[in-house]
Amino acid sequence: MKGDLKQQYCESFLALCSLQELQRQRKSRQFEGQNREIALHQPLWAIEELVNPISIASQRHFSKWVDKPEYIFALVYKLDEESTSGKHSQARISRLHLIDQMIEFDKRVQSLASHSGILLSLQEDAKLEKLSSFSVFIDRPDWLDLWADIELTDAFDKLKPEIENERSWSTEVRGVAVLSAQEDNKSPAIASAFHQCFSAVIDRCRSLPSIELRSRFLKLAGGPLIHRFLGCLLFRCQEAEGLTALTDNDALMKVAKSVNAARYFESILKEWCEDIFFLELGLDQVTQLDTSTDGMGFGSEESSGNGILYEEIRKLEEFRTGWVDNLSTVVLRGFDVCCRDYLKNKKQWQEKGEEGWMVSQSFVGALDYLQGKMSVLEEGLNRTDFVGVWRSLAPGLDKLIFNGILMTNAKFSDGGVEMLSNDLTVLFGVY
Repeated sequence: MKGDLKQQYCESFLALCSLQELQRQRKSRQFEGQNREIALHQPLWAIEELVNPISIASQRHFSKWVDKPEYIFALVYKLDEESTSGKHSQARISRLHLIDQMIEFDKRVQSLASHSGILLSLQEDAKLEKLSSFSVFIDRPDWLDLWADIELTDAFDKLKPEIENERSWSTEVRGVAVLSAQEDNKSPAIASAFHQCFSAVIDRCRSLPSIELRSRFLKLAGGPLIHRFLGCLLFRCQEAEGLTALTDNDALMKVAKSVNAARYFESILKEWCEDIFFLELGLDQVTQLDTSTDGMGFGSEESSGNGILYEEIRKLEEFRTGWVDNLSTVVLRGFDVCCRDYLKNKKQWQEKGEEGWMVSQSFVGALDYLQGKMSVLEEGLNRTDFVGVWRSLAPGLDKLIFNGILMTNAKFSDGGVEMLSNDLTVLFGVY
């Protein structure tokens, strides 16, 4: 054992010994006048915690291996290695359980105080902080950082199977309650899973007694959670783009689901930022920014608009708008390829219209492509972002037709004018 890990174990060992000594002194006062030496005789707790698991697991084997000490040493080494590797997960679970107990304890204390009228005389924040067992984090911010790291690790462990499950990325998953906002945005179930984990972090954050502690905890445990969510969305979109350049309908749907998930989470964060809890955290963030820049808090007014989650909301917006533009570009590029022969054929505008055809035959394939892709996107995307694709695509189509036909000095007969009019009418109808 080396470095920081060794130092942490040494500090924990000494802290446990100090706690045992404090407990021994308390019992010494209780047993005053009695046979205290016998009552107070206890082995060191720290040694028991380290040795007992190995002793219990190996005792029954020792009697068989009296003449084979190498077996005994091998077994002790194996048990010691397994015990040490499992300590971290056990310690993490124990700390989370301790936090649960602290939250429950604070609720009971606050309930007792409110019913006894004590809170009426404790209006100052400094006094209210003393009622909370979480006030210990005021003097030990490193403990707060450790707690935030444990909460974040626990959230990632819970989300890992959801992220790896392809069904979680579909819009409808059986057995999962779908929120109305999630249904409106056609968001996949994975967004709801991240939403629930982030909500749990916020609920834990509310138990902290001061705004500064809440703000720090949310940045440490909540911010990375959103960044991980955004990273998963970006990976899936880049994967779809890398495999098929988004020419495949399945790839388009994959990107659409990710855009929907970003839209859903973005709307949730914006809704939360209107809550007084987040407004207070946002004001504290602006105050800290002003203090750190000696009153020259450039950008603080902009960031305070969405409070402490401004940066996360901005990144979700950038991701969503960027991939909406990519979808428009892909559809426009495919339409351009499909109607290339149609645009190059300038002689058709001087000929009579084709009998029995309301639209140019060489333009039918491009129209069919456009209608098919728009149908896929309309089905896959939420309404707001689909309108964004539609609006982004419109000027591109206008420019393509204008530059490909009208700006090429093409000559038109009466039949050619009528044919172009029919083509544009059908294009408008399809679009």
